[in-house]
Amino acid sequence: MDSNQNSLTRLHEVVTKGNAGTIILPPNPTADTTAAACALYLGLTKMGKSLTLACASKPQFDLVGTDKIQTNLVSSGDNLVISFPYSEGSIDKVDYNIQGNFFNLIIAPRPGFPKINPQQVKYNYTGGTVDFIITIDAPSLNSLGNIYSDNQNQFVGHDIINIDRHLTNAFFGTVNLVNKTSSSISELVLNVLQNLQMEMDRDMATNLYAGISSATNNFTSYSVNADTFEHVAALLRMGAVKKVIRKPDNQSGNPTGFQSRPNREYLPSTNNPKPIENVEKEKQPQDWLKPKIFRGGNDLG
Repeated sequence: MDSNQNSLTRLHEVVTKGNAGTIILPPNPTADTTAAACALYLGLTKMGKSLTLACASKPQFDLVGTDKIQTNLVSSGDNLVISFPYSEGSIDKVDYNIQGNFFNLIIAPRPGFPKINPQQVKYNYTGGTVDFIITIDAPSLNSLGNIYSDNQNQFVGHDIINIDRHLTNAFFGTVNLVNKTSSSISELVLNVLQNLQMEMDRDMATNLYAGISSATNNFTSYSVNADTFEHVAALLRMGAVKKVIRKPDNQSGNPTGFQSRPNREYLPSTNNPKPIENVEKEKQPQDWLKPKIFRGGNDLG
């Protein structure tokens, strides 16, 4: 049994035993990282696990599950947390009263400061226990940004499942599923879900297909091998929908909320997807015959 299979076995034990956990992405994650994390979130939720998704900077990719990503580390529990933007000295007092069957929390702004915008108020639950933490595409805990630096105590005493393909991974987890030759994080997560004997649905398969496509520059990267195409074939059989992956348009700029990252791909909105037969008939870009140069270290850190 190789090291990856040992890691998958140990990961299966940790996830099966635990009831609650959190999945954490590094800041400014790629489409592949986001797709993998969201697919894993969807899968573990289907297993009945209580899960949260966290990333210091919320990605804007059009992938199922991105709406669940929070910018702070919380755990599901019974304590209601009400959050809103705050500047020093802007709150005069906080009070409450009970009217009939309603509990009213009263937050009074200090004179001269604007009142709280209801559209900016967010609600979360915390106070719950976390049995395991899963990191996606993070070579070290510090690479998780302020999600780690502001919550270091919450990483102590829990199983940490480290899923990564960086050459520089520090093997910081209690479980380390690190494959430095994998062409994408999405393939590693596909292996995890299959090992958990998870029944994949269309959303999960589509996310993973999009992640592999993005990480491999539409399957042209040097890291693509026979295993990659076998994984893609399996996802298509599971109902994966092909999504167009392209680079940002330099003339029109990035879509709103997208981070500009050299040599990275993004997944645009697909509210009006084109039929596959129409896409295939579209004119190829003028530079499609030019040789493409791929930098070997870009995707693997």
